[in-house]
Amino acid sequence: MTAFTPNDLRRALRDLRWPLRLTWAGMLSERLVQALWPLMTICLLVLSALMLGLQDHVMIELVWSGIVLATLGGIAALVYALRIFRLPSWDDAMARLDDSMPGRPIQAMLDDQAIGDTDEASIAVWRAHKARMATRAASAKAVPGDLRVSKRDPFALRYVAVLAFAMALLFGSIWRVGSVTEMVPGGMAQASGPVWEGWAEPPRYTGLPTLYLNDLEAGALDLPEGTLITLRFYGDVGALTLAETVSGRTGDLPAASDTAQDFTVLQDGSIAISGPGGRAWDITLRPDDAPEVELLGAPDVAALGEMRLPFAAQDDYGVEAGEARISLDLAAVTRRYGLTVDPDPRAEIVVPLPMPISGDRAAFEENMIEDFSRHPWANLPVQISLSVLDAAEQSGETGPSELILPGRRFFAPAAAAVIEMRRDLLWSKSNTPRIAQVLRAVSYKPEDAFRSQTTALRLRGVIERLELHANYGLSDEVQEDLAEDLWGLAIELEEGVLADALERMRRAQDRLEEAMKNGASDEEIAELMDELRRATEEYLQQLQRQQAQEREQNGDQQGQQQQQGEGMQMTQDDLQRMMDRIQELMEQGRMAEAEQALKELQELMENMRVTEGQQGQGGQSPGEQAMEGLADTLRQQQGLSDQAFRDLQEQFNPGANAGESQGNEGRNGGQGRGQSHEGQQGQGQGSDGERQGQNGQQPMPEGGEQGEGFGKGEEGLAQRQQALRDELRRQQQNLPGQGTPEGDAARDALDRAGRAMDDAEEALRNDNLAEAIDNQSQAMEALREGMRALGDAMAQQEQNQQPGQGTAESDRRADNRDPLGRDQGGSGANSTDAPLAQGPGGSERARRLLDEIRRRSGETQRPEVERDYLNRLLERF
Repeated sequence: MTAFTPNDLRRALRDLRWPLRLTWAGMLSERLVQALWPLMTICLLVLSALMLGLQDHVMIELVWSGIVLATLGGIAALVYALRIFRLPSWDDAMARLDDSMPGRPIQAMLDDQAIGDTDEASIAVWRAHKARMATRAASAKAVPGDLRVSKRDPFALRYVAVLAFAMALLFGSIWRVGSVTEMVPGGMAQASGPVWEGWAEPPRYTGLPTLYLNDLEAGALDLPEGTLITLRFYGDVGALTLAETVSGRTGDLPAASDTAQDFTVLQDGSIAISGPGGRAWDITLRPDDAPEVELLGAPDVAALGEMRLPFAAQDDYGVEAGEARISLDLAAVTRRYGLTVDPDPRAEIVVPLPMPISGDRAAFEENMIEDFSRHPWANLPVQISLSVLDAAEQSGETGPSELILPGRRFFAPAAAAVIEMRRDLLWSKSNTPRIAQVLRAVSYKPEDAFRSQTTALRLRGVIERLELHANYGLSDEVQEDLAEDLWGLAIELEEGVLADALERMRRAQDRLEEAMKNGASDEEIAELMDELRRATEEYLQQLQRQQAQEREQNGDQQGQQQQQGEGMQMTQDDLQRMMDRIQELMEQGRMAEAEQALKELQELMENMRVTEGQQGQGGQSPGEQAMEGLADTLRQQQGLSDQAFRDLQEQFNPGANAGESQGNEGRNGGQGRGQSHEGQQGQGQGSDGERQGQNGQQPMPEGGEQGEGFGKGEEGLAQRQQALRDELRRQQQNLPGQGTPEGDAARDALDRAGRAMDDAEEALRNDNLAEAIDNQSQAMEALREGMRALGDAMAQQEQNQQPGQGTAESDRRADNRDPLGRDQGGSGANSTDAPLAQGPGGSERARRLLDEIRRRSGETQRPEVERDYLNRLLERF
């Protein structure tokens, strides 16, 4: 191996010159970055802000503050850089370069042999080692500097500055930097003279924008009350001055030449800025009006006591809040019973008024909805006043208005008594002995007043507590507890807790009847009517479920027999119409008729229950019963018309009543007593009454001595006409054929008959016999049309029945009817009294029936079996 000489060492070091210099430069840049990154970050941020022109869009104070902060930050960053920066030496560069190569070859070339320098073999080995290190050093490359400062800048502020500077280069301009020189003392702004800026900021609740006064020309200016004026003067102090008369300030005032002026507009006046570029305005104050509120009418009270009180409020900028205050009007209270004593002190009721959730509050209408049923003042005279508040703390209110504080009304007598005692208890604690005494009287016979022993026991417990505290005093807590118990007891007495549907229906009927007697409001009547509807529907559903269970237990055959003998003769639609009629009568104020209709409804529901308990009775179908009842109604209407005609003859010919026997009321009229004018022997009273009893109809009131108010005069005829109208109304409820064209036609005809009967009754009461006879004739004609339509409906119904689904009567006569539903005689001839042939136009009805069969046979959605049957009918007929 060639010996490594000193010349070789110098040559090797000379070859390392450029890698060493580049390594030194990298170390220099590394130390500069680590020392100067805070200063560079601050400089880039300031330069970016200036290039973007932020100094032109913010207040001068912010610009000055930014300059101060940037200067202080720059000084701190410079101190930081001077403290940590150190210029790298060549030795440091050589050491880093040597560290980048394995075995540190540069240092090995510079080392001298420490031992064995006298041994030739050792010297040869050492020189060979240095030659290898020189060869390795010849491949040295410059070491780059480490410019990472993430450990010193954990928040990456340097990147934020670089990004801001890039944005400034894209969207800013370097020429904007010079504008900052105009904002410092001695700059261009000072050279151009003093300047000013001003702002007019209306109160925030007005929603109006802030005005920049420099953009407004001198002259008149309209500003809302409370507007904040802000003025700033720049330049020599005293060059600009202010004079204003809108704030109304007195006493210690700031100098007119102060550079900062702030005041509020409270009155009309002027604002004047004197000096270079000065301006003046005549200010007209726009006052903030106080809000207004008013009641829009009497409260609307729901059936259960909820009050809806309409009101309207307005304000020029909007109402913020409001409240209603209710106080007892003691002078208007009827001081009797438990109210004779002075009431215990009680705070007035304060209720917040509802405000619109969205929209403008400058003018609106709302409803205050509250339920004061449990308050001690419920159903007592009170005074109510409304008040509202705006954002300027101004208030407006209404004067006291007198009204009865709405509360729930109780119609059950026991419930009304309990709730009255609750009111007396809350009125004054001194009423406690009297309340206990009254409640003991109410519960003297609990079986008459209460339907449940639990309710009676609850009342007895309340009475015992009242008597106990009557001797030892009544605290506020016990008073509230007793009032709560009495309230729950009254609710239980009023609504009941019975689970049986029939009992609930009876309770609803009783409550409605009591409400009508006590003059309840329309809302209360509607609520109780809805309750009756729900209870009736629940009863019918329970009844249907019971029938279904009985059919499942006893078998289909027995169930069909029960359907024949005890099937309901009223559908839910019939009940609905009857209830609608009751409600219509109540809305018209005809309470007596409504009570009578309600009683009829009760009887019908009771009869429905009794009928279901009797199996196998009744051989007539509902249609036959209805037809027989309508025929009897027609005969009675004919009798009334005959008697009205004789009375009309009596007015012009006093001898026209010849031939009448005692008690005779005309041809088949009334009860049909005595000789008829047809020359036939009338039915006796007993036989006729028996016949009517069999038909399930109430006998007509008799005239003469046996029917109070039913004499032979026109007033007696009017009352008999009214009773006959009520009977027709009852028959309409049980009319079959619901939903069919024929059934609807029958109902329409009977409705016309009912209206004609009403007109006849009114004419009889007005002693207008001629008009009454005309109306009675119309009623009889409508009755005949109804009977014909009912016969068509019965025929259609019998024809549509499938085998096994008919009534007992139809099963007995099935073999004697042709496919068109007509009865056949013994020789096979068609009977003329069948439903299809009743009345005139039998052939026309037969043709319509055939057309209906053809139409149904052509409907492809019908079952194939039914279509085959219809086609066979068409082939036969």
